[in-house]
Amino acid sequence: MRGGAQSHLMRCTDGKDHNIYCVVKFQNNPQHSRVLVNELLGNRIAARMGLPVPRVEIVKVDADLIRWTPALCIEMPRSSTPCCPGLQFGSAHPGDPRRMTLHDFLPDEQLREVENIHDFAGMLVFDKWLCNTNGRQTLFFRKGENGNGHRGPIGSPIKSPVGSPIGKMMGGAAGRRGTISSGESSLPGSSPGSSPGTGMECERYGTVMIDQGFCFNAGEWNYPDAPLRGLYARNRVYEGVIGMETFDPWIRRAKNFSPRVLEEFAKEVPPEWYCDDFDALSRLLEQLLRRVHRLEELILDAKRSNRQPFPNWR
Repeated sequence: MRGGAQSHLMRCTDGKDHNIYCVVKFQNNPQHSRVLVNELLGNRIAARMGLPVPRVEIVKVDADLIRWTPALCIEMPRSSTPCCPGLQFGSAHPGDPRRMTLHDFLPDEQLREVENIHDFAGMLVFDKWLCNTNGRQTLFFRKGENGNGHRGPIGSPIKSPVGSPIGKMMGGAAGRRGTISSGESSLPGSSPGSSPGTGMECERYGTVMIDQGFCFNAGEWNYPDAPLRGLYARNRVYEGVIGMETFDPWIRRAKNFSPRVLEEFAKEVPPEWYCDDFDALSRLLEQLLRRVHRLEELILDAKRSNRQPFPNWR
């Protein structure tokens, strides 16, 4: 799949015969193993804030699956290396990728039809708080196309027999959060690089906020704030912003986070994702709690930038 982490779309199971299509990032991705930590923590925090993010899981991929699947590799400029086995990060596809089309861009006419467009303001609070050094990434889908996502319990280790193939990839592996049955880098019906054609003007759309890997400044684990960081590329999504009061509900939710909640999230993270350096992870989260009181300041810095992202701020 596209992106610097070279993720792979794979079919997983939760052990109850539920097929879950996940975008899987591997520990030996070209960016940093810490981006898996950022993804898991970021999505947990965003979900607790009530923001539209995918279901995320810890997925175990067996060595046999990688050995028999040449496409499961990381491409370098002059070589490639197999993806490493073990526990990886998985982000659930919003629906069945064989039946559902995703778009990373909508024309203005369709953008007005996004039902939860107000969540872009809440996501900006999140991105400023966690210092997402990338622009805000999102996917759009038509609400009638199986857009409710995959939901189910998150529990103890689960196992499943080998599943049927999809495209070129087949195999099986047990996982703490899911089991890889099969998958490939793209499937019919999934086109995240496209925009909808004509004839869809009356359709309602939803959006899901993806790719939290560059929170905490990716592998650096620091907070180099800048006014434009975390903003979505188009100001139209912020037309509903009329002042700081627009952001207040999400700022209050951020300020309600306790150390205990973040500690529980941190306990979920496999130690190999952060090289067993729990002290570094603890320091990162301590800084996160301290900087919550700067959220209004960080949003005002974005407002005052030359871009002027909030056209209706009064």
